[in-house]
Amino acid sequence: MQHPVVIIGAGPVGLAAAANAASRGMDFVVLEAGRDAGAAVGEWAHVRLFSSWSELVDPVARQLLDAGTGWIAPDEATYPTGGEWRERYLRPLADVLDASERGSVHFGARVTGVSRAGRDLLVDSGRDADPFAVHVETADGRERLLASAVVDASGTWTRPNPLGADGWPALGERENADRFIYGIPDFTDPAVAARYVGRHVAVAGKGASAQGALIGLARLAGHEPATRVSWLLRRPSVGDAFGGGDNDQLEQRGKLGQDARTAAASGVVTDVTQFRTVSAETQSNGRLTLVSTGGQRVQDVDEVIVVTGYRPDFSFLAEVRLDLDPALGAARILADQIHPDHHSCGDVAPHGHRELAQPERDFFIVGMKSYGRAPSFLAMTGYEQVRSVVAALDGDLEAADRVDLVLPETGVCDGAGAFDDPAASGGGCCGAPQAGVLTLGGAGAR
Repeated sequence: MQHPVVIIGAGPVGLAAAANAASRGMDFVVLEAGRDAGAAVGEWAHVRLFSSWSELVDPVARQLLDAGTGWIAPDEATYPTGGEWRERYLRPLADVLDASERGSVHFGARVTGVSRAGRDLLVDSGRDADPFAVHVETADGRERLLASAVVDASGTWTRPNPLGADGWPALGERENADRFIYGIPDFTDPAVAARYVGRHVAVAGKGASAQGALIGLARLAGHEPATRVSWLLRRPSVGDAFGGGDNDQLEQRGKLGQDARTAAASGVVTDVTQFRTVSAETQSNGRLTLVSTGGQRVQDVDEVIVVTGYRPDFSFLAEVRLDLDPALGAARILADQIHPDHHSCGDVAPHGHRELAQPERDFFIVGMKSYGRAPSFLAMTGYEQVRSVVAALDGDLEAADRVDLVLPETGVCDGAGAFDDPAASGGGCCGAPQAGVLTLGGAGAR
């Protein structure tokens, strides 16, 4: 390659891509918008991951860290928090990669555009032979880098889905932004806990993050009984929201579901089903009334926690030719296997460079972003993706095609089914929940 491979994002999957490039003697540049490695992970540092250390360290990255750096490998059987994952693995790995002969890692470097050098989206002639032009903004100004290939591992964390049922912020959501938080608050922080204790909190979302919020709020209610929660669900019933319990091969994910079930039954939480928010109205007392598309009203709300998933940012890829699923924004070939309304209970077929390739030659979207708006992703899935992609970029198609992706079993098949049909709320394509069905874990293995 005449120019380096540019990797966008210094999270777990981006750094794994760089580690694979380093192990193959390929030139690489990692560009991270945040101030350090795993910047997004740092924003949920208090959250414990579903996966153990054995599934959170990329095999090639481990080899680099073990090669005389003084790195102390964590106990593989334990489950770190996001903060521990970053401190004990992501930051040391970034340091090793930045010190390597063939690569570098840059922080505070936001990618604002990717294209073929000297050619916009319309130009066909000679397109595949030209390098990429990667436009970057840093504290020192704008830069333009040339790349032989681009691996986009920028994730989805910076673009949380809004509360509004239409996919856009609900009326009043932006105007009352000080009442909204997107993600799981750290309830162990006294300053954060003070915001919610003794208040009426609306929690919107069904997945693991929503369940974590329910658990934290129920604990606060143990100290201040006036704390109460309205759990907003778009589905007709709670159904299989709590997962597979003891049938889940991800032990911590199963435990989370069991703890959330207990919290939901504690008397602190009120389920509000078939609630799709259209507006957040300010009352005369300063509190909020949340209104659904069907006219339901949840009144006297003090705070709103929105944990309804994330969406990818393609704004800086407007000059790159992409082939994405129109609903998910995911790699098209993967979409049918990961769409939460159709096939969330099936296993994802082994996949790598061929499935992740885009019409723009040598451009790949990997990691959580490759799943678009689909809510579930495991770190080890991303590690397998980049191992295959980097091998293909190195011309080693034998290794690139040897993809072995094994996902843990969960005890629940949680396709959405007919959106408003209570009788179908448990199944989607798969019918009733059953043990022994492969599914995906939480975002970033959470």
